[in-house]
Amino acid sequence: MAREVPEETMMYRVVGEDAEKPRDVLEAVYKALKERGYNPINQLVGYLLSGDPAYITSHGNARGLIRRLERDELLEELVRDYLED
Repeated sequence: MAREVPEETMMYRVVGEDAEKPRDVLEAVYKALKERGYNPINQLVGYLLSGDPAYITSHGNARGLIRRLERDELLEELVRDYLED
């Protein structure tokens, strides 16, 4: 008997460890950069403009955290927070 194939692509979103909130990620990365003596604002801007993860320290798993999210998600959070305050 042939198996029926759905005609539409299904999207699944896993909730849990990978469902990081952009604000939490930005705060954790900011803290890690500051702890390592970097200028967190300059480093984050460099990352957001270039996409180069080398701008973000690996200290505290900051680089791994920030790479879990798309840059547009991070920018959206920054603009939303700036305009809503």
